[in-house]
Amino acid sequence: MEKSDHKHAVVTVAICFLIAVIEGLDIQAAGIAAAGISEHFGLDKPQLGVFFSAGILGLLPGALAGGRFADRIGRKKVLICSTAVFALFTLCTVWVNSFHSLLAVRFLAGAGLGAAMPILITLASEAVSPQNRGRAVGLMYCGMPVGAALLSLIAATDFGSNWKNVFYLGGLLPIVVIPLMMLLLPESREFLQAQNQAESADNAAPKASFKDLFNEDNRIRTLCIWVSYFFTLMVVYIMLSWLPSLFMELGFSRKEGSTAQFYFMASAAIGTIILGMLTDRWKKAYVIILMYGGMLAGLFALNGAGSLTQMYMASALVGAFVIGCQGVLYAFGGIVYPTAMRGTGVGVGSAVGRIGAMLGPAIAGQLLAAGFGAAGVISAAIPCIIISAVFMLLLVRRIGQ
Repeated sequence: MEKSDHKHAVVTVAICFLIAVIEGLDIQAAGIAAAGISEHFGLDKPQLGVFFSAGILGLLPGALAGGRFADRIGRKKVLICSTAVFALFTLCTVWVNSFHSLLAVRFLAGAGLGAAMPILITLASEAVSPQNRGRAVGLMYCGMPVGAALLSLIAATDFGSNWKNVFYLGGLLPIVVIPLMMLLLPESREFLQAQNQAESADNAAPKASFKDLFNEDNRIRTLCIWVSYFFTLMVVYIMLSWLPSLFMELGFSRKEGSTAQFYFMASAAIGTIILGMLTDRWKKAYVIILMYGGMLAGLFALNGAGSLTQMYMASALVGAFVIGCQGVLYAFGGIVYPTAMRGTGVGVGSAVGRIGAMLGPAIAGQLLAAGFGAAGVISAAIPCIIISAVFMLLLVRRIGQ
């Protein structure tokens, strides 16, 4: 039995990791393809900003619907459907011929991706024992920076210099993974068990609703998760969107900025795994203090980087803790909510986080336009980190871990 449980967990986490790699590719894709898309469609800077926002905006309804349906009809079915939606509309990005249709397909691709993310977290959480949830989510989520780092390398080749190839890659890879999911991905045993219990109790599937997030048991937990997701993702997306520009603002070349971004993503993959493992082994409060303290240290190091080596080291430090922290927060979503509403809880939390993800880059852009420079953007991120840390410590106290 233990052997079959182990195989179940390995297959689930491995397939979820592959989908997370594809998410990482997509996160980098818009930035890498921006110059080519701008030229092809004749876009100005504000229109390009709207193009960036369309994909992130799609993540919102996707995350809400994906988690909800996963609690109703099963994790596996919804993950396959959402991956197919993402693949189809990513390929459509290459075939559309107007700015408005470009925005529509980016929004719909984002919705597919947004629906997949809470299900990946839920599946990885439920494939292992409660004692190993942080590790499982960390191993799964490290696929995101791995995908982003891979696309950074691909972008430096002749293949990556054509913006259409970036979206062909992003659309065809999930089509390859879908048959693997259909054949190999097991449905969550916890979900099946909860469904069977509910059916034997009242002959109906478990019906967790959005209002259950605010019942007596979950109200404080939900509030803490929402605030932490919101402010942490705000910082994550400021870094993801503006890092190359911030490096240039600090006096480094575009090529040096791209290299630093690779260091950022490579160390993010390692940080996500290590922080995920520590979540299972340490007291949760220690992990939170370490990860938010590490984020602050990384931002101060980035602001004070005088040489190229210092900048690369600061980028690696920021990447390890900023992206690693996101992985830990997702693991907490899996720990905090019971099985019948885990998909809903993580999905709504992800959607709230995506609002922060949309606002963060826009606020950073305004600060840069107002002349505050890289130091102003980095300083603005510091209160966000402190607020997130305080609410996560409150959550840990609430759940007694």
